[in-house]
Amino acid sequence: MKLAATRRIYDYWSRLRGDQPAPERRDIEPSDIREILGDTFILEAAGSQTYPFRLAGTRMCAAFCRELKEREFLRLWQGRDREAVATMLAAVTEDAAAAVFGFKGSTETGKSLNFELLLLPLRFGEQTGTYSRVLGTCTPVEQPYWLGIQPIMTQEIVSVRLIWPDEKPYFLRAADAIDDNDIVINPAVGGMLGRFGHLTLYQGGRQ
Repeated sequence: MKLAATRRIYDYWSRLRGDQPAPERRDIEPSDIREILGDTFILEAAGSQTYPFRLAGTRMCAAFCRELKEREFLRLWQGRDREAVATMLAAVTEDAAAAVFGFKGSTETGKSLNFELLLLPLRFGEQTGTYSRVLGTCTPVEQPYWLGIQPIMTQEIVSVRLIWPDEKPYFLRAADAIDDNDIVINPAVGGMLGRFGHLTLYQGGRQ
């Protein structure tokens, strides 16, 4: 995480969750993060391809020169980038991972600016097993004069990182062992292969 705002919200989220995979949505207090509230947003996980904004900070909306609340988050992305974002959101909402993106936002006049985007899982209501809210920040690396005047129209991912806050996926920490019936030997890598929801796990490492 390169930006102070990204680290700030991650540290806040981490403190709130304690020894749980994710904190409750109701635990988020806007006054606790007032200095970065304008870069902050919350998504609803309404389906595998449906993540509308429930809240969107004023600085984020200004960068796109439009109100983002109720708009579909995935529509900000195109082609393979959209597929990558959807895959990362699945890991966040199903496996309590954190995802960090670097992306380049561009205007219609050819101006561009790099942003850092963070996605974090939240529990909501009585639902268990999934995390139906996503806390995020979207922060520009600098503040050019045209930001907020010329809207960001296209986004291109330049880096992505999936983070397991407790060093390994929660679904593996919660299990003492993997059932032998779920393991096969993959001769191509010489290790074990297990399937966990939408993920495939290989045993590996540097040779």
